[in-house]
Amino acid sequence: MSSHREQFIHISLGSLRELDTQLYIAKEVGLASPELFTPVIREVDELQRILVSTLQKIEAQV
Repeated sequence: MSSHREQFIHISLGSLRELDTQLYIAKEVGLASPELFTPVIREVDELQRILVSTLQKIEAQV
C-alpha cells in the first residue's frame, strides 16, 4: 500500500522528468544555451537520483 509521502515523491519525480524533457527540447531548438543548460540539467539529474533513492528506502521499510 502506497503512503501519501510516496505519492508526493512520485508526483515530484514525474514533474522533474517533465522538466528534464522540456530542458532537452529547449536546448535542441536553441532556447537554452549550453552555459545555462548544463548546470540546470545536472541539478535535475541529482534531484531525480535523490527522489528515486528515497522511494527505494521507503519501499524497503514496508
